[in-house]
Amino acid sequence: MSYNYSYDLSSNDLSAGAIAGLSAFLGAYMAVIIAIAVVQIIAMWKLFTKAGQKGWKSIIPIYNTVILFKISGLSPWLLLLYLTAIIPFVGWIAMIALTAVLAYKLAKSFGKDGGYAVGIYFLPSIFYMILAFGKSQYVGPGGDSSQSSNA
Repeated sequence: MSYNYSYDLSSNDLSAGAIAGLSAFLGAYMAVIIAIAVVQIIAMWKLFTKAGQKGWKSIIPIYNTVILFKISGLSPWLLLLYLTAIIPFVGWIAMIALTAVLAYKLAKSFGKDGGYAVGIYFLPSIFYMILAFGKSQYVGPGGDSSQSSNA
């Protein structure tokens, strides 16, 4: 019994229509992703401006998180805890906890409650836009209206 395992590599299994359809889908997908990214950049810029920071600080990758920590009333040095994410389990738990604390403090900084913090934690893109474009006002780092950070 003889089997023929050869495959004719010169034949093309994908038709031109399938390739065109896939290309159109990927193009539309990328357009949606880019549109969402632009809206997110605008929202973070507005959020930083509401908190008394310069908007351009929101588009610089690690620096924007440092400023977000300051807006929330947290020490920027806590950002180093995110580096522990490479440690299995312990680092992951530290990162999850720090993100939860950041969400809570950010919500308090804009006069929102714990329920809003849950929204920031699980759907940050949507809730950052609500904070930025909504009627909420910055009340101070961590919700303390007696001090404000303009650095």
